[in-house]
Amino acid sequence: MPTPPVISTLADLVAIPSVNPAYEGGASEAGVVSSLREFCRSRGIATQETEVLPGRPNLVARLPGRDPARRIVLEAHTDTVSTKGMEIPPFDPVVEGGRLYGRGACDTKGGLAAMLHAFASLKEEGFVPPCEVWLAATVDEEHSYRGVLELCRGLVADAAIVAEPTGLRVVVAGKGVLRWRIRVRGRAAHSSKPHLGVNAIAHMARVVLALEDDAVSLADRVHPLVGPATCNVGLISGGVQVNFVPDECVIEIDRRLLPGEAAEEVLARYGRLLENLAARHPGLHAEMEPPLIADEGLDTPPDAPPARLAGEILREMGLDGAPAGVPFGSDASKLSRQGVPSLVFGPGSIDRAHAAVEYVETDEVVAAEGFYREFLRRFE
Repeated sequence: MPTPPVISTLADLVAIPSVNPAYEGGASEAGVVSSLREFCRSRGIATQETEVLPGRPNLVARLPGRDPARRIVLEAHTDTVSTKGMEIPPFDPVVEGGRLYGRGACDTKGGLAAMLHAFASLKEEGFVPPCEVWLAATVDEEHSYRGVLELCRGLVADAAIVAEPTGLRVVVAGKGVLRWRIRVRGRAAHSSKPHLGVNAIAHMARVVLALEDDAVSLADRVHPLVGPATCNVGLISGGVQVNFVPDECVIEIDRRLLPGEAAEEVLARYGRLLENLAARHPGLHAEMEPPLIADEGLDTPPDAPPARLAGEILREMGLDGAPAGVPFGSDASKLSRQGVPSLVFGPGSIDRAHAAVEYVETDEVVAAEGFYREFLRRFE
């Protein structure tokens, strides 16, 4: 059986390294953008690039619609996470057993390739969709979302679909993410006389245990589609050398927000937790630093027109059309805050994203292409 064109394009995209420069081995997304530009140029599709960061452009391809006042945005990010720890060659795409392997195959070049071919197929057929269509390939999703934030400047649209691995489920709700550091300051002393110092690590241990106890209460409030909020202390550092009383210790926290939770209110709650802890433990001085990331959740109404149409198309394809939720964040929340009713949809499982063996099911990529094409043909 011949390889579907969308799978050939996916293999080409996976072969182009586009690890986010924030991570080990990172460079730029420019190679992927160059490939997309050439794909569109060869098919007579107009594109425009915006440099978001030096050497890191967004690309937007445009397809005119019957109503130029209405717009659909298909959006996918072009960066990947690091290849560190991978157990397969990251940029040598291999198709085997109905799967295509390689870094970015699942997250999210499979969705990008499917969007690209769905978009181009309308042009090739000479079909003019009801609305203008933008295909936006954006940078930096895997670090600070700066690509989609640039895309959102002044954006007006009636619907957006963001490519992420959802197992071909239409996602209307997703958790947000809040990351920040807590710094505990102590007083240095020689380890032979620890009573002359204040041990920052010992006080930070109290902070970590308090956060762990507090996290238990998060299970009391459950969102019907995404479950409970979570809190994880993911990084810790402190001390200078073993024979010093450490004068500083820092932790970094990842708090997943429920749809509707405000980042400022959540931070204020943890501030009160630290104040109460300091009142019980003299000498404990903890400071919360400004957030590294504050991205609130996605909460598109399940009866919004894009969600209703997406569900209808999936049911016609013999797939599950019920609205779903995911525990991870995506570019969709930023588009939603811009006032664009937004969905997340794509091939593959989030369990394969960032994995040592990353892959996407090829039949899901082909099915996603069909879904995107049908959505563009019918959304009015």
